[in-house]
Amino acid sequence: MTGTVMAASGGGALALVLLVWLLSLRLRDASIIDVFWGAGFVLIGWICAAVGDGDRGRRLLLAILVTIWGLRLAVHIGRRNLGKGEDRRYAEMRERDGERFWFTSLYRVYLVQAVAMWIVSLPLQAGAALGAGHGLGPLDAVGGAVWLVGFAFESLGDLQLDRFKADPANRGRVMDHGLWRYTRHPNYFGDATVWWGLGLVAVGAGAVAAWGFAGSILDTLLLTRVSGKPVLERDIEQRRPGYRDYVERTSGFVPLPPRPPGGAASS
Repeated sequence: MTGTVMAASGGGALALVLLVWLLSLRLRDASIIDVFWGAGFVLIGWICAAVGDGDRGRRLLLAILVTIWGLRLAVHIGRRNLGKGEDRRYAEMRERDGERFWFTSLYRVYLVQAVAMWIVSLPLQAGAALGAGHGLGPLDAVGGAVWLVGFAFESLGDLQLDRFKADPANRGRVMDHGLWRYTRHPNYFGDATVWWGLGLVAVGAGAVAAWGFAGSILDTLLLTRVSGKPVLERDIEQRRPGYRDYVERTSGFVPLPPRPPGGAASS
């Protein structure tokens, strides 16, 4: 049954990104995949719940938790991107690849995200495939609590930033209030924490740590080393002159008290 869950999850992720890729060709907007990132996990979560033979309560718990997280993220990104055209990351790729972009976007953007989605969702797969006859226990409760902390951090961080950007007086200024006073990326930290919580639930089902936390590790690496923080901070100093000072006093990921002036810069 483990193989069935993994194959069904992979098939669901692949089918979704192929459909979104075809839609992106029609709309000439590759960045719509960002909206479907969270929604993809909702699909996978319910596929796992349907085909897995692990404890029913745990399957439902994982599906519900990932649905709450994924739908909020999809709605947030959809509202943020509405009417703004293609994200500059994809627009730069489109300009560089020219007429070949219709095809290069398939494997450079969409298939890569399908693979990443499948790996990050391993906690959902493990929690659904394992633990038959082994009901919810203390580790599931701890995982749920960690998930809740992450979800609250991510949601509140996004809300605070949206309100900050909505005020014309803040144009060009650096958001350094609320959760953003303690970490430059509270939304990314919250996202990673969500997946560590789901990983704990998977381990509660009997998954070895290497399987239960594989998705959590990849999600954290993507946010801190690949497509999250590095991409966002690549040229932000050019758009917000005060960002260097913000970097020097504010943790790059894990929330910490602000450093005094002259403190060492955080990565």
